[in-house]
Amino acid sequence: MDNFSSETATSDRRGFLRGSALIAATLVGGVAQGKAHAAPGRAPSSFGPIRQVDAGVLDIGYVEMGPASGTPVLLFHGWPYAIDAFAEVAPLLAARGYRVIVPHLRGHGATLFRSQATPRNAQQAALAADGIALMDALRIPKAIVAGFDWGARTADIMAALWPERCTALVSVSGYLIGSQAANAKPLPPAAELQWWYQFYFATERGKAGYAANTSAFNKQIWQLASPKWTFDDATFERSAAVFANPDHVEIVIHNYRWRLGLADGERQYDAIEARLAAAPVISIPAITMEGDANGAPHPQPEQYRAKFSGPYGHRLITGGIGHNLPQEAPAAFAQAVLDVAKLAR
Repeated sequence: MDNFSSETATSDRRGFLRGSALIAATLVGGVAQGKAHAAPGRAPSSFGPIRQVDAGVLDIGYVEMGPASGTPVLLFHGWPYAIDAFAEVAPLLAARGYRVIVPHLRGHGATLFRSQATPRNAQQAALAADGIALMDALRIPKAIVAGFDWGARTADIMAALWPERCTALVSVSGYLIGSQAANAKPLPPAAELQWWYQFYFATERGKAGYAANTSAFNKQIWQLASPKWTFDDATFERSAAVFANPDHVEIVIHNYRWRLGLADGERQYDAIEARLAAAPVISIPAITMEGDANGAPHPQPEQYRAKFSGPYGHRLITGGIGHNLPQEAPAAFAQAVLDVAKLAR
């Protein structure tokens, strides 16, 4: 995979669960380092107990699986999703000896701000800084980073700006680093239509509407972004529990308003945002992925190929796979992590 390649894989959403006995044996997470601690009274995710660790401005809730001595893998979810997107990916990687860490993003689940005075900021640099802070708190010098949606952008930024901390990258929908200047440029009408919720969130009516109808709104996004995914109510409700976070609405609204230049970020991230505005190249080994039925806005692979200068491959996952690729095609996503780890050796 030293050069660009397009690999098509038919998803097997549940196939690897035939080895359920092996996977079940990995469900006991490794012992976290630093100030990590259990989260009493917090509802567990569908695939393990929630741990907590003080990391920068956050008390981050996360799930950990696999041996503490294993190669670390950080898996980042997006919006409006949850760590449960990796409920089948994580145990598969843990069964292969990896130390898998899946954090709630700021404004989601058990991740809370440590101070009421901290701005509820969701600009791209802040989320990437959270990833580095988590690694520092858990005393992880380097890790494979992987994600989708907001999580892919977070992993992309970590890989681009802190390559010394990132062994390799898996990014659904490829290179998602942006800037306020780039986002200010108008798109063709059909493309603008796909961002309808961004414009809704730009209004106070939209903020109030999202606060009043969070779960219903997000379920609609799931359906639009993954039109061929026949998830059941129980699957959605497990993820929807994370939207009860007290800062969830503020974080979501700020993220989209910041993108359009309608909300300020924090000055401490100005230098990082300036570097990101230059669209830095990612030099570490990387695999990008896309589902063949992704209904969410996303770039085409040929648009971002030049942004990856190291060993690289692209995979199109077929079978009606939408935006939430790790949850819809967990075996394919896990395999990408395993394969990119080989490229990094």
